Amino acid sequence: MPDDAAPDLPLDALTRLVAPLGTLADATRLEGGLFATTYRVTLEDGTRVVVKTAPVATGRLLTHEHDLLRTEAEVYALGAEHPDLLLPRLLHQDFTREVVGGDVVVAAHLDGVPWKDAGFGPAGLDPRTARAHGDLAALIGRFAAVTGTTFGYPQSPALQADTWRGALTAMVEALLSDAQRWSVDVPADRIRTALDRHGAALDEVTEPRLVHSDLWPGNLFVDPVTGALTGVIDPERALWGDPLVDVVGADPMWDGPGLDLDDSFDLTSPSGAARLLLARMWLALVMTVEIAPRAYTGDWVAEYDSANRGNLLRALDELGV
Repeated sequence: MPDDAAPDLPLDALTRLVAPLGTLADATRLEGGLFATTYRVTLEDGTRVVVKTAPVATGRLLTHEHDLLRTEAEVYALGAEHPDLLLPRLLHQDFTREVVGGDVVVAAHLDGVPWKDAGFGPAGLDPRTARAHGDLAALIGRFAAVTGTTFGYPQSPALQADTWRGALTAMVEALLSDAQRWSVDVPADRIRTALDRHGAALDEVTEPRLVHSDLWPGNLFVDPVTGALTGVIDPERALWGDPLVDVVGADPMWDGPGLDLDDSFDLTSPSGAARLLLARMWLALVMTVEIAPRAYTGDWVAEYDSANRGNLLRALDELGV
């Protein structure tokens, strides 16, 4: 974790943030997130809620990370209209930055177990894992069924466009600028060439679809007995774009088993394969560049960086650039 990791919120601030919902009885900071600061709060009537606050110091944010909790609130609101997305209810939001210096979202607490902590075995040996993978594939399809009007990040007009090619290009260029700012060496010329060479494939995405983009097992809750998917959290990085981005976000290290997606997901045609590789290129670029501003420390960082860079080069190689 970076040396300037967010400090604990004062109890009086948490009390004020949940006041529209009830009186705070207890609060516990939740660990594991690398972006926001999150608390599980118990109210006097026994109700549990989750309070999530954005970083106050914005100097270490990547371009696309500004105002992300506003996207989270927007997606949670969409979840109320689409309960099959399994998102918690949005209970309160505070974007005044008066109680704390960043945006705040308060959502319903999800009971259950995060998939990463459920102790499931390999997919071929544990039927719970097979069930979870099947439910995840179906969930990605349900996210893709929600349509929007503009491609790109909801909270960032500069990273939006009328076409998926335009939005993804803006998103990638922002990351390349971030890489330059933080002195992160990435193959920028090859990345730009890949976007240009395969732009026609991107143009086949003609309607903005809701993409969670971060459906890894840490953001998914499951029934530990059956493996059924029961909840989804942390949609702050959601965007409107190509549903294949969610296929990649569900397998960020490019090392997991493939999902059995329905026929609406074109993964095998030349254009579908190119779009999937461009999504892998984009995510590997995000994960490579963010290491510097996050100031990650620990023995794991070198291996993590090497894996992300390897995936970036692998995607570029398979894209033929």
